[in-house]
Amino acid sequence: MHYLLRILSLALVMSLTAQAFAKEITIRGRLQRTVEAGGWLIVADKQKYLILNARRFQSEKWFKESAEVEAVGEIKPDVMTTYMEGTPFDVKTMRALASEEATEQQKVTDGRSVTRVLVSGDSIVQVQPDTAIITLAVVTQAKRALDAQQENANKSDAVVRALKAAAGPGAEVKTSGYSVQPQRVYKENQPPTIVGYEARNSVTVTLSDLTKVGTIIDASAQAGANDITGISFTLRKDRPARDDALSQATREAVGKAQVIAQALGGRVSRIVEVQEEGTTIPRPIYEADAARYVMKSEAAQTPVEVGTLDITSRVQLIAEVEPG
Repeated sequence: MHYLLRILSLALVMSLTAQAFAKEITIRGRLQRTVEAGGWLIVADKQKYLILNARRFQSEKWFKESAEVEAVGEIKPDVMTTYMEGTPFDVKTMRALASEEATEQQKVTDGRSVTRVLVSGDSIVQVQPDTAIITLAVVTQAKRALDAQQENANKSDAVVRALKAAAGPGAEVKTSGYSVQPQRVYKENQPPTIVGYEARNSVTVTLSDLTKVGTIIDASAQAGANDITGISFTLRKDRPARDDALSQATREAVGKAQVIAQALGGRVSRIVEVQEEGTTIPRPIYEADAARYVMKSEAAQTPVEVGTLDITSRVQLIAEVEPG
């Protein structure tokens, strides 16, 4: 009897909680995609609300990422989703706030006729990479797993010693992977047969002296590395370049707004909003052909062309244009 009363009390509390959440609320925030399949969020301050019926509003022109909206609806605490990113929110009405309209618009502010324009700016900054990352491996095969493992250990030790000597004290040499896998032969209508084992020890070298890349490849191949996986170049100290790209993109966006203002016979009175849409730093990767390095003569040196990295940035802003 006591247990039954506890269950009834819990049910009553859950019912009252659901009724409390059922009250309509108004939320103002920005639209944002979510990890849910086809899911959308309204981000208001630091609170996230998962829109349960987003498809109802997706045909609207203003329904897009970063748009500022006002939504009226109910919180649904009993709804469960795959990732539960945000509080489940059933929207009854939703509208875009005027400051986030993506098209040019006319309005009157303090008795002045003002046109709002949406423009974007792009930039590309080319820089020299300051870090090289080389990944290579020692691969050995034998009929017994122990033999493949022991042979690999001996060769890997020689390769690591050669790498440290060639790279110098400022480089980082570390094991990035190790495996021992059976080698199987498959025949029709028969179970696979294990005919041997393959041991693989992968090593990654990170260094700032890019002139040593070719020397490291040669030294590792001569010491026993027989799988040069690849080389990549990156920029560790990227803040100055990122700031430069962002600054150039912003200046281009402002310049576009000024050109539009002049074409309309007016001038830019103020910048209403600026959004950074992202800065990217691609990493050019040069795949290495292990056979080419292993079979080359000791007198030849592997040439490696470093090249440059393209850092791209994009900025979007809304400017107000008033008659000149």
